[in-house]
Amino acid sequence: MQTIKLDTRVGQDGILKLELSLEVTDADLEVLVVVQRKEKRGWPPGYFERTAGSLADDPIERPPQGVYEERDTLL
Repeated sequence: MQTIKLDTRVGQDGILKLELSLEVTDADLEVLVVVQRKEKRGWPPGYFERTAGSLADDPIERPPQGVYEERDTLL
């Protein structure tokens, strides 16, 4: 089995055209096509609305950090 990943674009006509060069000739093949939209970077739609206030019942607290030693200044 061979897996091929392509980044491609569907034309305005709604048709996806695939051209693959395979090292197989004169053979029956089973081809599986998985169509998935490319993920856009950034926060998913509605992320902040779904998560805002989600820790209201169990807020994160930072305990006192204590006293730190004095260190020499780096040059």
